[in-house]
Amino acid sequence: MVTHPSPQPEPTWLKVVRLLRWDKPAGRLILMIPALWAVVLAARGNPPPILIGVIVLGTLATSAAGCVINDLWDRNIDPQVQRTKTRPLASRALSVRTGIAVALVSMLCAYGLSLYLNPLSFWLCVAAVPVIVLYPLAKRVFPVPQLVLSLAWGFAVLISWSAVTGTLEPETWLLWGATVLWTLGFDTVYAMADREDDLRVGVNSSAIFFGRYAAQAVGAFFTATAVLLGKLGSLMALGWVYWMALLGAIALWIWQYLRLRRTPTAAPNPALYGQIFRQNVWVGFVLLAGMALGFF
Repeated sequence: MVTHPSPQPEPTWLKVVRLLRWDKPAGRLILMIPALWAVVLAARGNPPPILIGVIVLGTLATSAAGCVINDLWDRNIDPQVQRTKTRPLASRALSVRTGIAVALVSMLCAYGLSLYLNPLSFWLCVAAVPVIVLYPLAKRVFPVPQLVLSLAWGFAVLISWSAVTGTLEPETWLLWGATVLWTLGFDTVYAMADREDDLRVGVNSSAIFFGRYAAQAVGAFFTATAVLLGKLGSLMALGWVYWMALLGAIALWIWQYLRLRRTPTAAPNPALYGQIFRQNVWVGFVLLAGMALGFF
């Protein structure tokens, strides 16, 4: 008789990596992108390298804390959702005490990095904390919780821009608006994968709120994003490389909208939704390159 060795238990450090979502870099990068947009544009294409390092590490620490806080709030809901049921807190692979400890360490790291920033940027970091902590609650009481998440993403722009200039300029708010609308778009797509489970569990999402018009809502969000980025490029006199990058982003957003329109609400396509989410990471980096080179 052939015996098969029993699988080795997952080490604790790997459970913590999954709790922080470091095994899924797309979600970490897509928060980092608006922060890098802001620092590059505010510095007119020549940002201080040390500040870039602080922002990269700060977004990693902040997104890590946000993920853990979200999982602590949702530890009794996630087991009922196909996509999230294997998360360490949902599956009870890690204890609540461990989750709280990891969240505190992440927030302390973010706090330490924020001390490098000027007073305006520091207090914007402080103002972002309640939004990050309360986002999971929004899913229970607010019909479009993705808006709360988008506002949290918007703080990345305000913090990073003010870290360079010490102030918030008209261009800052154009980029902030574009970031909020872009996030609403891609996170509504992300929420489409969980629509049936969310309806059954009883939590809100923009995918549920817009219902059969969710694809049209995503198209409107991406269109408004493109308009604001176009206005920003004109105001800052960015060169042709930026406009080529923006045209490429617009072309992909149109393709994504058409794919969503062709996917019936009654027959969801999780693979497509994940693909569109990951594509927006690349869109963000293409736009970042266009912004950096647009000054030269």
